[in-house]
Amino acid sequence: MTTPQAAAPAITSLAPRRQVLDLDDFTREEIDLVLGTTESMREVLGRSIKKVPSLRGKIIMTLFLEPSTRTRVSFEQAGKILSADVINLSGSGSSAEKGESLLNTGLTLQAMHADLIVMRHKDSGAPYLLARHLKHAGIVNAGDGRHAHPSQALLDLYTMRRHLGSLEGRKVVIIGDVAHSRVARSNIFGLSAAGARVVLCGPPTLLPLELLRGRDTAYPTANVSVETDLDKAIDGADVVMALRIQTERMEGGATPSMREYTRRWQVTEARMRKARPNALLMHPGPMNEGIELASSLAHGDAQRIEEQVTNGVATRMALLYLLLNGPEASA
Repeated sequence: MTTPQAAAPAITSLAPRRQVLDLDDFTREEIDLVLGTTESMREVLGRSIKKVPSLRGKIIMTLFLEPSTRTRVSFEQAGKILSADVINLSGSGSSAEKGESLLNTGLTLQAMHADLIVMRHKDSGAPYLLARHLKHAGIVNAGDGRHAHPSQALLDLYTMRRHLGSLEGRKVVIIGDVAHSRVARSNIFGLSAAGARVVLCGPPTLLPLELLRGRDTAYPTANVSVETDLDKAIDGADVVMALRIQTERMEGGATPSMREYTRRWQVTEARMRKARPNALLMHPGPMNEGIELASSLAHGDAQRIEEQVTNGVATRMALLYLLLNGPEASA
């Protein structure tokens, strides 16, 4: 496959940016820079020896206070491939179990000379707290509550652009539990900045109320629409992205029965035929196979789910490199 080449970005570093908290404040040029750098990092992953000295001497600490497999491991792998020293912490076994506040935990890690803290937290806004109070350590949001997951959105954008070229005018359908999905929210901002058209689809109780009711919203509404009928939403789509049903973030009655959900909003082979030929099928994981996606599609030719995981390592390598190896970081 020939990889579409992006236009050279007008900027060459994310500096003086020290945090990546969401994509709502990223410019199109910054997104292009990350995606272009990701392409270089993917080449590193293809080598027999997957190690470069780019971040030698830098200390990255991962602070995951909520469960994770893909994001946590890929950030750790990304840092180690770039030769950074990576130290991993979780809630279990840390002073957080003793009642230490998040701020005091962050201050402790900063005092240990962390250059960058990659953090996941169950509460929306938690990374912003540390970003406001830590003066010397950068912060990367690896997922906060239902709010944001910028690195996942960037790897999704990279996966799309690698197959489709420019995303300008492309139709991307995001299906399922949008209301509780930090992935969906960050993707909406990233895709809108890239010029794509975003269609949100799912049960009305799992879609953003402000969009359903046509109210003022923080979403970039010029590029975002809502359609509760999946057969209509998926028509002519370039990308179909299913989301996990996040029962752990829901109150009772937020979802129809799983039988009803599967009947109306599961992505099936018949529904994928309504999309454009060679449309991409994506899922941020973890996947409830047979609910969000038909099992025949979950491992079929259209899906790019395993590729998203591989691209996640390359994208996180790009983020770490651009935050820690720019002119500001090396001064």
